[in-house]
Amino acid sequence: MRHYLLRLPRLLFQKRPVFIHVFQAMLVFGSLILAWSLRFDFSLPYRHVLFTSGVLLVAVRLITLRLFKLNHGWWHFASVSDALNILRAVTVGTVVFVILNRYLLGAVAFPRSVYILEAVLTGCLLGGARLSSRVLVESVRHDSSSRSRRVMLVGAGFAAEMVIRELARTGSGYLVVGCVDDDRTKIGIRIQGVPVLGTVEELEVVVSMNSVDEILIAIPSASGSQMMRITEACHKTNLPFKTVPTLSDILRSGAKVSQFREVRLEDLLGREPVQINLEAVRGQLRGRSIVVTGAAGSIGSEVCRQVLDCSPTTLVCVDQNETGIFYLQQELRQRGLGAKLICCVADVGDAERMRRCFSDHRVECVFHAAAYKHVPIMEENVSEAVRNNVFALQGLLDIAEQQGCESFVVISSDKAVNPTSVMGTSKRIGELMLAARPKKQMRCVSVRFGNVLGSSGSVVPILQEQLRQGRALTITHPEIRRFFMTTREAVSLVLQAFTIGLHGDILALEMGTPVRILDMARTLIRLSGKSEDSAEIRFTGLREGEKLEEELFYRHEKVWPTTFDKIKRINGSKPDWTQLCRQLEELRASMFIDGAGPVRAKLREIVPEYDCQSDDPARSNEAGTVRSRQHAAGSI
Repeated sequence: MRHYLLRLPRLLFQKRPVFIHVFQAMLVFGSLILAWSLRFDFSLPYRHVLFTSGVLLVAVRLITLRLFKLNHGWWHFASVSDALNILRAVTVGTVVFVILNRYLLGAVAFPRSVYILEAVLTGCLLGGARLSSRVLVESVRHDSSSRSRRVMLVGAGFAAEMVIRELARTGSGYLVVGCVDDDRTKIGIRIQGVPVLGTVEELEVVVSMNSVDEILIAIPSASGSQMMRITEACHKTNLPFKTVPTLSDILRSGAKVSQFREVRLEDLLGREPVQINLEAVRGQLRGRSIVVTGAAGSIGSEVCRQVLDCSPTTLVCVDQNETGIFYLQQELRQRGLGAKLICCVADVGDAERMRRCFSDHRVECVFHAAAYKHVPIMEENVSEAVRNNVFALQGLLDIAEQQGCESFVVISSDKAVNPTSVMGTSKRIGELMLAARPKKQMRCVSVRFGNVLGSSGSVVPILQEQLRQGRALTITHPEIRRFFMTTREAVSLVLQAFTIGLHGDILALEMGTPVRILDMARTLIRLSGKSEDSAEIRFTGLREGEKLEEELFYRHEKVWPTTFDKIKRINGSKPDWTQLCRQLEELRASMFIDGAGPVRAKLREIVPEYDCQSDDPARSNEAGTVRSRQHAAGSI
């Protein structure tokens, strides 16, 4: 019965427009009869005048109600705006009716007082019908609240108001019992009938007093630091919590504010994610033939998606990971944006294969994301790291220049700064190769990255998998820190480098302060719904080639602003191109000598800052089984 009553207004009003018109016509004519009765002491004289004018009045009223958008059936969502529209419609209708009835049709016998009485009664009945519908639905919904999931909103602004409205409109099964907000002046007010019960700091107490099942964070514009504070308050309640999409998600993808999602690690960067306008990029990529190497990787695949949105004539995706290329091809084809899509399973170090690829598709721009990136693995495969990260890049640069490419953008790493690993040193050599290469027709730009959140094989997915499986979370050192950026930030930087980078430039994103991995692990534990002292953290000791904290710049490098506030241009000393080519040939020859020692020696000759010592006291084994909450007190 309750379910039927809840659906009754929708069945009658939303799907039956004829019923709406008939019902409102009856209200109007009823108002006229009542006004006539009041004027003539509850009698109905001059019935010919009454009924003739009544037909005209009903027609005028229905037309004006339609003009003011009052012919819909969503009466149970009636608001102040509906009341104002009723007032306007009744006023306009009365004026039109008086002009037509008295002056054009000459119905002078129609009492003047009835014009006013009918207008007042019609306005009251139209508004009362809508109010009654809303009261009926709200009462039924309140009676069924025992079956709804009771939630507390964090935030009491416009987003919270939108959430409350949408949850009521969609019948989502959520019942909002209250809000909390940082602004104490809001305590006690009501938003769409929902009270503001306290502040965010008082969330734990407020939740315990109101029998809450879940917490919804309704602050889409919250910064990283704000989200950290809010999620810590939510965690203390031991209840699940979600958040609305960010404002950028709403604007970019059309997400609705009521589409709640799990809190993502991106929300907890400790800084605002950088938003970069890519309009200029779209203009420069439109109609071009583009190659993306390492296309099946986390960064490469996102570059492909973003480039495809810029309407190139041809997009060539190159990767030696056959399975990865297969899935990428399926995804990109579904986007159907009109560009010619070519997927090449190939090793970028295969010069002849790359030459044919560039020649066949008349490549104009290259985004080079193909590289080995895992530091410990490359420490055990030194020659392969150099072959792929240095000499494959060198060969690809030569091929691109020979085939008439205009721009070549390569992805570097913050591990290239004062490197302690083969991987970082190989990335630094790549930077030097692009910086020192003589400018002919091809512009060469390097992009220096921090760690990308969620990229395959990085620390965050590993910790998440360990947490899912109930295993100990392994961290190399309690003080290890890293710069983090989102995939969107990384790709925006790559594409912007294509637009603003000058030949030989290194561009980097301003990424705030480095994040301690231990803090990130604790955050993951909280977001998983577990208490910190229930999850095990084990320190395993720094691995070979790893350092405690990465850097974005060398001391001798000069950092200059660009036309984009968050992107910096790095200028440092450039090696002599002839000398660098000679050193690279010697490095190539060292790879044919037994052992990694000669290769490391040549790497150090090219990059004097390279420190491959593994007996650093900081690298002593810090292993031990710990409890994350106890660690803050000094004993794990």
